Parts: sequence; C-alpha cells; structure tokens
Amino acid sequence: MLFLVAGCGAPPEPEAGPTQEPRPGGSSSPSGPGLPGTSGSPTPTTGPAQSTDPAGPTARPAKPRPTEARWQPRPGQAWQWQLTGKLDLSVDVPVYDVDAHTTSAATVAALHAKGRKVICYLSTGAWEDFRPDAARFPEAVLGEGNGWKGERWLDIRRTDVLEPLMTARIEMCRAKGFDAVEPDNMDGYLNETGFPLTAADQLRYNRLIARIAHREGLAVGLKNDLEQIPQLVGDFDFAVNEQCAEFDECGELKPFIAAGKAVFHVEYELDAGEFCEEARELRLSSMEKKYELGKWRTAC
Repeated sequence: MLFLVAGCGAPPEPEAGPTQEPRPGGSSSPSGPGLPGTSGSPTPTTGPAQSTDPAGPTARPAKPRPTEARWQPRPGQAWQWQLTGKLDLSVDVPVYDVDAHTTSAATVAALHAKGRKVICYLSTGAWEDFRPDAARFPEAVLGEGNGWKGERWLDIRRTDVLEPLMTARIEMCRAKGFDAVEPDNMDGYLNETGFPLTAADQLRYNRLIARIAHREGLAVGLKNDLEQIPQLVGDFDFAVNEQCAEFDECGELKPFIAAGKAVFHVEYELDAGEFCEEARELRLSSMEKKYELGKWRTAC
C-alpha cells in the first residue's frame, strides 16, 4: 500500500505537508495492492490527507551515525503506524512508523526520548506529485497511475535515474535520525505499471533499496511482495504487511519470523477479533487500522 516527485507543486514545509494513504489489498489480488477493483480497496476521490508534525520542521537534523549497529526489530513488538493527522506521540509502543517528508527531526528526537524506535515511510516504487522532490523525476520513468490520486508507478529498471533519487530520500531519513525505512510500492511487477517489469527486475530493485538503507546504517522493511519473501528475507530486516489475514496469506510471512525478524501487520476490513488469534500464534505485530492511517488503532 497503505500502506508513502514534477507535479502539481510541492507542499510548503514538512509539518503540514500532505501524505498519501496506504495501498491496501492482498498481494494475490490480480489487480495488485491498492488498485481499483481490489477487494476492500477504495478508490480515492480527494487529494492527499494533511499530516501535522507537532514538533515542527525547524530542528537541526541529526548527523549520520554509520558506525552504530543497525536496529533489528524482533517478532511480536507492538507498533503504531500513523501517516495522516496530527501525530499522536502518546501511544505506549516501542515502534512508530511515520512519514519521511512530513516528520521533523525534532519529532523523531521526541520519540527517541520516549524510548521509541522510528521507521521512515517512503514510496520507492511510485512517484507522488505532492512530494518536495517531485520535479526531479523525469517523465520517462513515470508509468500508469497506481490507483491513488497523484501517484504513478516508476520504471524500476531505470536504476541510473532512480538510485540517486532514492539515495537522497534515504539520506534524508538518516539525517532526521530515523532508525529504519519502510519503502512502499515494492511490487510493481505484479501490477499494470505501463512497463514490462519482471520478477527479476523487482528483485534487483528491492535489493538495491535495501543496500542503500543499510549503507546509511538504517534497518529496512519489505512491504508486501509476499511472492518474493523466500528470495528477499535475507536482504531485509523486517516486513510490513497489509491484509494478509483477509486474503489468507499470513503464513507466507513465516520466513521473517523464523529468522527472528518482526512482521508489522495491519488489517482494515476485519475486526481485531477476527484475526488476532492467528496473529498471536504466528507472532505477528498486528493491529486493526482505518485506511487513512490516522492515530486510531486496535492492537492484538
């Protein structure tokens, strides 16, 4: 998804800048996660939601700390995932997942002061016209829309263009002090992107993103892309999954758990009582959320 560049103009500065909703939907859906026609996936009709960073954008960025040991989230750790609305810093969980562009270094530091680890949400497989770096993406790498307003799939074969752009974004995450990266839209090869993407193209690109994150000293999560877990579990430090219970796919995430790596999981269409028992048995970090990924949550 979710759950995430010359467009209609970049937002002013981070704390009130827009973010996009997640790309819900199981990866086995023929139309792919978050595309119109996917079961349980609404087609957005309004612009990106506003996200407000309570700490503001003016704090000095944290300096990179490449020599520090990389964080390794473990199975069963509780988490909060909030990409829209005023960020609620009061949720008593060890892990937060928040937007890369709209979250300031001061807010990351405030979460660290509370003992939280903080994951940096980025879209690495799709272009978003509302991001501050939108104009840096040439038209040649922009494909079909991915079902979300202002977003288009990227030609992930063009690593000559995308590697420096994604490096700059991940360096921003490190400069703000984040502990990890959640790269979204990492399964374009399963979707109608406008490009003849193959599974091999996707493996190559996903591993590139993981290498960039690790070079910056950040942990990195595999978002959805269940089909390639056996090949990618060794490259990624955790997984983020949407709706594996709804689509009866949670068992496919077992390789991450077996490797001692967390699986951060949400459901949108099921009540917590419908999936939490299985989630606990599998040691997933599961909760029920609304599609807009605001502060509301019901954890298992």
